[in-house]
Amino acid sequence: MTDITSPPAAGGAEPGGDVLVDTGEHHHLAGAGVIKPGYAPRLTNEDLAPLRKQTWGSYNFFAFWMSDVHSVGGYVTAGSLFALGLAAWQVLVALLVGITIVYFLCNLVARPSQATGTPYPVASRISFGVLGANIPAIIRGLIAVAWYGIQTYLASVALVLLAIKLWPGLAPYADVSAHGFAGLSLLGWIGFGIMWIAQAVVFWRGMDAIRKFIDFCGPAVYVVMFLLAGYLVIEAGWENIDFNLADGGITLTGWAVLPVLLSAIALVVSYFSGPMLNYGDFARYGKSFAAIKKGNFLGLPVNFLVFSLLVVITAAATRPVFGELIIDPVHTVARLDNVYAVILGALTFMIATVGINIVANFVSPKVGL
Repeated sequence: MTDITSPPAAGGAEPGGDVLVDTGEHHHLAGAGVIKPGYAPRLTNEDLAPLRKQTWGSYNFFAFWMSDVHSVGGYVTAGSLFALGLAAWQVLVALLVGITIVYFLCNLVARPSQATGTPYPVASRISFGVLGANIPAIIRGLIAVAWYGIQTYLASVALVLLAIKLWPGLAPYADVSAHGFAGLSLLGWIGFGIMWIAQAVVFWRGMDAIRKFIDFCGPAVYVVMFLLAGYLVIEAGWENIDFNLADGGITLTGWAVLPVLLSAIALVVSYFSGPMLNYGDFARYGKSFAAIKKGNFLGLPVNFLVFSLLVVITAAATRPVFGELIIDPVHTVARLDNVYAVILGALTFMIATVGINIVANFVSPKVGL
């Protein structure tokens, strides 16, 4: 079998200025996979071949994880752990332990892809064989297709709530019983279609456009989340916030906590299992393994701890402000009285969900299949 990790051949330039790689039979834009003479056509394409240039630094991977963490799904997952009967500090322990496990596993997955410049389907040939690697790649792609629909729906919910807030006359079209089919309202289907197309436009512009998008959306969500948490804390008054968010205010004690705590840790790891599995699709762009590890450390244990604290504080403040516990940030934003705040919050969480959808669910089926 031909070595796919050997350095690519030298390239030239087209009149338009794009650097091309001369492979004897193929020409590819710089940064894309380089198909050298002798590669088996059945086992190689531009997505699978080694990269000509690896340009991502530690901030790019930090932003990648911010996009993956700062989403409606991540917020709801963290908030839902309180329903297990855990105290706030126990939820934080579960979140931190779980994300630390993800951090170490992501470093392991990243190593071969960064060293060779190849994606997850190629790296998996080491374990599954050349033909057998198609099985995990296809399974990962199918899971991503399903999750792509779920995350697109979550983003469309924010769009629908924003539309109703701006144009209250659209509210009847958000009623599934009056105007809906297949469990989704007419307005819901329109929102779903808009978000589907918006995400496709970003992806079709290539990996560099994706990198720029995730570099922006992760920090943007942080700004809004800090503002939302600060506003709710001021409205509630710090002394009125109770961090015991378990149902009925009853938390587990003694040894009964252990199995539930382990389940919560497993839930955190499983939530990130998708992007963790095919992390090589992104690690292949890393300038060095050290840059990847630094980006992973900042984006996972450090970033996730800050995000978790924001989730706990924001969720706890919804009780005294709205009279009930709300663990969905979109619905929290929709309850605000200020129209401009609703617009900013809804747009931000839409961007956040698009970010995680692209990095976790859009790249994997495209590369894997």
